[in-house]
Amino acid sequence: MNDHRIKIITGYFGSGKTEFSVNFAIKLHNEGKKVAIADLDIINPYFRSREKTEMLENMGIEVISSSIGHQKSMGIDLPSISASVLKPIIDKSYYAVLDVGGDHSGARALKRYVNHLKEKGYEMLYVINKNRVFSGTKEEVIENISKIEAVSGLKVTGLVNNTHLLKETDVDTVMSGQILSREVSNELGIPILYTSAIKSVVDKLPKDVDGDILPINMYMREAWML
Repeated sequence: MNDHRIKIITGYFGSGKTEFSVNFAIKLHNEGKKVAIADLDIINPYFRSREKTEMLENMGIEVISSSIGHQKSMGIDLPSISASVLKPIIDKSYYAVLDVGGDHSGARALKRYVNHLKEKGYEMLYVINKNRVFSGTKEEVIENISKIEAVSGLKVTGLVNNTHLLKETDVDTVMSGQILSREVSNELGIPILYTSAIKSVVDKLPKDVDGDILPINMYMREAWML
């Protein structure tokens, strides 16, 4: 596995890519890295990483989003991204987590940074949740990846099996996602780098699960939404 400091997280709507992005940023921070998470989702106003700005910044993780300020604009949905996104991309002291909008429309936000990303090097992860619409078959996932790559000008370098049913997730749920992720991996030659699951399930996963295991805390959903 490479150790590119720029991590691009993408995936179809409802895949849980923002939850994964937030947990991944916290993982990097806990490893002692200087971390910035950039909210590049200008398509979907729901479950955006900027919603957890206070929590993340209290941990020491920098949050970058709207050019008019994520604190002031929390209730406003404007298709705007701060120029400061470039800072953690260019500054080698940072590990940058770029939380990109779902599907190829959201991936357009990467176009302005493509030259910098290719120059600096990046890891682009596609998050798979088999239980979401247009993500349940190998063909659907491959089509989504192809569109994202075409629009962004970047290549997906790793897959994340994030198949879940919120609190109803069990081992069978995760392993059904592994089957789909393996089909995609074999077809495209893209490795499965991570399997993510809620903590109550992680310890029950079999030893042959693909990729590194990332335990997920449900930061993006309030208790009543689970």
